[in-house]
Amino acid sequence: MTFDCVSRTHVGLRRKVNEDALLVRTDRGLWAVADGMGGHDAGDVASSKVTESLLDLPDAGELDELVESAVEALQRVNQELIDLAGPGGDERRSIGSTVVGLAIADGQFRCFWAGDSRAYRLRDRNIVQLTRDHSLVQDLVDMGMLQADEAVDHPNSNIITRAVGVNKELRIETIGGDVKPGDIFLLATDGLTRMVGDEELAQELSSNSPAAAAEKLINLVLTRGAPDNVSIIITRKI
Repeated sequence: MTFDCVSRTHVGLRRKVNEDALLVRTDRGLWAVADGMGGHDAGDVASSKVTESLLDLPDAGELDELVESAVEALQRVNQELIDLAGPGGDERRSIGSTVVGLAIADGQFRCFWAGDSRAYRLRDRNIVQLTRDHSLVQDLVDMGMLQADEAVDHPNSNIITRAVGVNKELRIETIGGDVKPGDIFLLATDGLTRMVGDEELAQELSSNSPAAAAEKLINLVLTRGAPDNVSIIITRKI
C-alpha cells in the first residue's frame, strides 16, 4: 500500500517546551502522536519514550499482531514511567503522556489510543472521529450530564482519565475498519482539536494536499493564539 504522508509539530505561542512527540513509519504503515501531560513533570520525556517504544516493533505477519506488539510496548513504557516518577503515595509526581496510533495494512486500519489525542478519517469529504476521548468531560457527555458543545469550554476539559505512565493498569482502546483509496487519516493532539472544529478540519483536508492542509491547520491554530503545543500527522491512501 502506498501513502502520501506529512507531519508537523509546533510549540505554540505560550509554551516554552514542546511536550508532543511524533512517530512516522510510513514504510511500515504505522504512525503515532503523543502529548506529554501538561502541568506534569517531564512531559517531553514521557511522550518521547512513548513514540520511541513504537519505533522498532518486531515484524508482524498481520495487522492485529502489529497492534498487539504496539500495546505491549506501551505497557512496558507505562511501567518505566511509573518507576521513573518515584515512590507511590499521594505526593507521587506523574510523568505521563497520551498516545494515539494508526496502523494500516491489507485494506484495513487499526487505531489504538489512551487519552484525548484523536484520530479522524475523511472519506468522500465526510469526517468521522474514530477515537473517543478518555476525559472527564467526555464521560459526562456520555452520561447525558453535559452537551457535546459545552465540553470544549468546560472548566475540567483538561482532565483526562487515561494516559501512559499514570496508573499501574494501562488500558489501551482499539478500533478498526476498512481503508479505500483517497481516504485521509488525521492524528492530532488536543492543541489542534481544541482550536479547530470538525467541519473546519474536513474543509482543509478535502480541499488541499496533505502538505498544504498541514500548513494551513498549523497556521490556523497560531492565528487563534496557540495556547498549547500542536502536532498532526496526515496520511492519505493513494
